[in-house]
Amino acid sequence: MADRVTVIGWDGSPLTAAARAALGAATLVAGAAHHLALPEVPPTAERIRLGSLALAARRIAAHRGTAVVLADGDPGFFGVVRTLRAPEFGLEVEVVPAVSSVAAAFARAGMPWDDAHVVVAHPRTLRRAVNVCRAHTKVAVLTSPGAGPAELGLLLDGIHRTFVICEELGTGREQVTVVTSDKAADHTWRDPNVVIVIGGPAGAQEGGGWIAGRGPGAGPRGWTLPPEAYDGEPGEGETELLRAAQLARLGPRVGDLVWDIGCGSGAFATEAARAGAAVIAVDRDLGACARTDAAARRFAVQLQVVHGTAPHVLENLPEPDVVRVGGGGAAVVSAVADRRPQRIVTHAATRDAAELIGRDLTEHGYEVECALLQSVELDTRAWTEKERSVAFLLSGVLPDRAS
Repeated sequence: MADRVTVIGWDGSPLTAAARAALGAATLVAGAAHHLALPEVPPTAERIRLGSLALAARRIAAHRGTAVVLADGDPGFFGVVRTLRAPEFGLEVEVVPAVSSVAAAFARAGMPWDDAHVVVAHPRTLRRAVNVCRAHTKVAVLTSPGAGPAELGLLLDGIHRTFVICEELGTGREQVTVVTSDKAADHTWRDPNVVIVIGGPAGAQEGGGWIAGRGPGAGPRGWTLPPEAYDGEPGEGETELLRAAQLARLGPRVGDLVWDIGCGSGAFATEAARAGAAVIAVDRDLGACARTDAAARRFAVQLQVVHGTAPHVLENLPEPDVVRVGGGGAAVVSAVADRRPQRIVTHAATRDAAELIGRDLTEHGYEVECALLQSVELDTRAWTEKERSVAFLLSGVLPDRAS
């Protein structure tokens, strides 16, 4: 095992005395090509050009001597420190930090970033990063080859965002460009880069918050809100208790894309967005689309409203993680199941309708649960019945995508 491992962050500014001392004593230096070209790297030191972090960590662990790892920005923030400290390598490291690329990007843009989400986009995580950009008003994206500004812009089709693209921060080739998301694919961007994605109404923390990233919602507490929170009375299949059960079964979270088909008053779509998920709300009725858009604005959440009739309108929508089918019956449920989301939830008014939907979900490979939900609202002044509702709640979970 290496006698000593020092991780040095580099932001383009001159190295500190501590960093220079560590480099001067190094018998092995690992880093990107521009790091290994620094004049402070000892000519006699073994050099490792970083590609696979795991392979580099194994070589460092096997090295007898003093090792230094150079990394851009703050190596403890989505950086190499996590890999080097993994139990399988057993490395104890000292860290000489620098300004993170995210902090540098926001500084170049002249913007605060305590209210920003920060995500890493690799080809395997790009869709989830895009969903965060759909759902939130300020996001910093640490990109990678194949998951850069052009790909972000293409996957945000139909959603207007402004990109602040910071290329090669801290180098002589540093460049900051502001474009709209629909124009990002028209350019070729240099790696590494950070993309600040901005759009939508001002967040709840404007003027100062107390927690980094997305703070607790500014609206009333509760997974679901009472009917008076929305314009008009929610329709059939939108009762507060049914929505609460549907939210519990779907479990929407940050990074997810939720489809709400038959969005009605917009209550469920708004509540899923309040949970941090990206939401596409679909309805064939223009009035329902307008009510959903108004509800989203009232509670300062981001969602996309699509006017059209399911299942045909679903064909060009991006892949969902979880779906609520509020209208359309078995035909729409079947079309949704063809897209293989992790979870589907819907309701039925009769047992026959519930059986038809349940069989279809089973045939698509879903594990199906069905419960008869009955709620009775009481007037607590006289403890008399005010309203009664009954519905069959159906949910399907795809076993190979259950998490």
